[in-house]
Amino acid sequence: MPVADTGDTAFILFCTALVCLMTPGLAFFYGGLVRRKNVLTIMMQSFISMGVIAVIWIFGGFSLAFGPSVNGIIGDISYHFALDKVGAAPSPDYASTVPFILFFAYQLMFAIITPALITGAFAGRFNFRGYLQFLVLWMILVYLPACHWIWGGGFLARLGVADFAGGIVIHVSAGFAALATVMFLGPRDDIAPGEKAEPNNLPLVAVGAGLLWFGWFGFNAGGAYAADDLASYAFTNTTISGSIAMLVWMLLDWRHERRPSFSGVLVGAVAGLATITPAAGYVPPWAAIVIGAAGAAVCYFAKCVQERFRFDDALEVWRAHGMGGVTGALLIGVFASKSINAVEASVEQFFIQLLGIAVVAIWSFGVSWFILKFISRYGPIRVSRDQELRGLDEALHGESAYRL
Repeated sequence: MPVADTGDTAFILFCTALVCLMTPGLAFFYGGLVRRKNVLTIMMQSFISMGVIAVIWIFGGFSLAFGPSVNGIIGDISYHFALDKVGAAPSPDYASTVPFILFFAYQLMFAIITPALITGAFAGRFNFRGYLQFLVLWMILVYLPACHWIWGGGFLARLGVADFAGGIVIHVSAGFAALATVMFLGPRDDIAPGEKAEPNNLPLVAVGAGLLWFGWFGFNAGGAYAADDLASYAFTNTTISGSIAMLVWMLLDWRHERRPSFSGVLVGAVAGLATITPAAGYVPPWAAIVIGAAGAAVCYFAKCVQERFRFDDALEVWRAHGMGGVTGALLIGVFASKSINAVEASVEQFFIQLLGIAVVAIWSFGVSWFILKFISRYGPIRVSRDQELRGLDEALHGESAYRL
């Protein structure tokens, strides 16, 4: 029978708090990037996820993700419903040196932030009723199955797909759902052709980026579920990749825009952190340098695709998270080392990773589109043009971020 280790338990308690902090950090990050009239709306969309997803996670969500597998597709909803069989004793299947209830809480923080990531894509367009409906259905139909397939012993895990801390489960699923939402909703209607939607508060973006980077240590290092050498590698790889990506993005900005931008530095760091996430516990630190640089380059030039097809992804969710997750997950097949963890780089592993990415990306995009189509049948989900011009803070919530 597994026994909880006090050191590992303390470490995962701290990591859980770090990942919890990332959702408010994301609210600050997005809140500073949008226009002044939409600050509170996008922050509200992140914070409300903390309440809605907690209820889903307690009443069946955790069980669907981590309950006994039903044909490799989904967990048994009855097994952990309302925290049944979730107590102080560690699980022999998950995090065997920490209380199972702590594993429940740690994974809840991942579930909360994933749909919150999507909100940056459709900033200024989604009404609150529609967003709540989308949030609930997306969690049940997209996140929980994808989580089970890879982390809960589902069919992708059985095929050997590796994802240390959520590059596929979180970033790919959120990124391709974001792409579906912007294609379905269409471009913003309050921005003239050629006009740039400037961030309203870059210092607020910097606060958010700092909180995200700080929380990311728990996001990635906590994937070891122990205070050990594997956690140390994941921790170090996280900051290396974020740092390198920040510099590469700055140099690319400098070359193409003729000057470095602070917003580019901050977005580049987040792209690097997203890219290393799936690989953090599989690669040596020197590989994190390459992964950070590759992630920055891929995410930066993904803008060409976005502009070619005129996807109005307001805060670049598909670029930074979707393509960052794809890049990092694929590079496991190139740089993974058995001296770090149980996965070894090979051509076979590369194509296994590609399969896992394709399955989750296609599922997330297709089901997200279906959800949007379904909920729009029962009332409009996009705000009116008048509301869009006035700003969603005032139109939907009767509040304003700044009273100057």
